[in-house]
Amino acid sequence: MTVRKAILLAAGFSAISFAQQWEFGGLAGGGFLSTVNATNNLGSATAGFQNGMAFGGYASNNLYRHLAGELRYTYLQSNLKLSSGGQTATFSGNAHAIHYDLIVHTRSKSKTQLFAAVGGGMKIFRGTGKEAAFQPLSQFGFFTKTQTLKPMASVGAGVKFQIAPKVYLRTEFRDYITPFPKDVLTPPTGTKYGTLLHDFVPMVGLGFEM
Repeated sequence: MTVRKAILLAAGFSAISFAQQWEFGGLAGGGFLSTVNATNNLGSATAGFQNGMAFGGYASNNLYRHLAGELRYTYLQSNLKLSSGGQTATFSGNAHAIHYDLIVHTRSKSKTQLFAAVGGGMKIFRGTGKEAAFQPLSQFGFFTKTQTLKPMASVGAGVKFQIAPKVYLRTEFRDYITPFPKDVLTPPTGTKYGTLLHDFVPMVGLGFEM
């Protein structure tokens, strides 16, 4: 009787695993970042990151009829930037976003599926340029060749179009929200920075259902 129960239990787990719908895919697009104010007794500037390319991949599985879970990674080209009085200083950099989202989606019989996403994870900011003894606008911030990890919230929405059996074209928009990474772009003593950084990331890609 015990062996029979074990066989039935294993069969049940196999059926559940087989019934789950998995999707794997890749996306590419761009990152458009907000800036924060940098102020001290010498004046004011804006601190942040330049816009740049973005690409990554995801693995998603349907948990319930209208709910899926998605693990994803995104690489973002994000050079550091300071601007004040018509002058701009930059420093090479990039970022890596890793997060898990819950996806609420429609399950209509049409070939178009709308979805909204909310989740969280972490974002690694990296300064990759060459540090110099003199840096323009250093009175408002210092570029550093280092990296820092920040907690990240992820929100977004998009639409999927079935273009072939088990193949989907996917377009989406995400907002990655983090504390400003002051370890990479460091304010001098007496300089105050804004606290939150938004990275608006529109992307398009292909997904493959397994």
